[in-house]
This record gives sequence, structure tokens and C-alpha cells, in this order.
Amino acid sequence: MELQEVINKQAEVAQPVLTEEQMEKINFILIEALHTNKQVYLTYYKNGQRITETGFIQFVDSLGNLFIFIDEVFELKNKMRLSELIDVRFM
Repeated sequence: MELQEVINKQAEVAQPVLTEEQMEKINFILIEALHTNKQVYLTYYKNGQRITETGFIQFVDSLGNLFIFIDEVFELKNKMRLSELIDVRFM
């Protein structure tokens, strides 16, 4: 194992488990952000890390467990699972 791999492993965090109430709040904010086109801070879990980005919600499918997010920096469409989300806040 290389040194960088060891360092990366040590930096990993466990994915937080959200309560039903937290998940409902996230869903509500996503849908409001979608309809009002307000910019949001999105915090999600990927590969052992918490990542926060800013951008706009373009699509939400609660039943299909996915949403589409356009990031502010590169204006790229990111398809993500709702289950990867940790937090969503309006800017």
C-alpha cells in the first residue's frame, strides 16, 4: 500500500445516518429549490468523504432516489442519489 493510500484511508469518515425527519427536510428543501430556482449548498457523501458544493437543483425523483444538480463552478449536470445527501441549505 502506498503512503498516499494510507493517508486517504485515514481521512475517510463513515457515512452519517440521517433520521426520517432530516431526510424529509432535505427532500422539502430540494423541491423548494427546484421550483424557486434558488441556489443551494449541497453536502454529500462519496468515497469516504463529505463534499460540499454550491449550485442549482434541476430535477428531483424521490421515488427513484435521484436528483440532478448543476454545480456553480463548471455548470455540469451531476446525477446523484438522494441517499448520498447529508445536508442541503439555501445560500
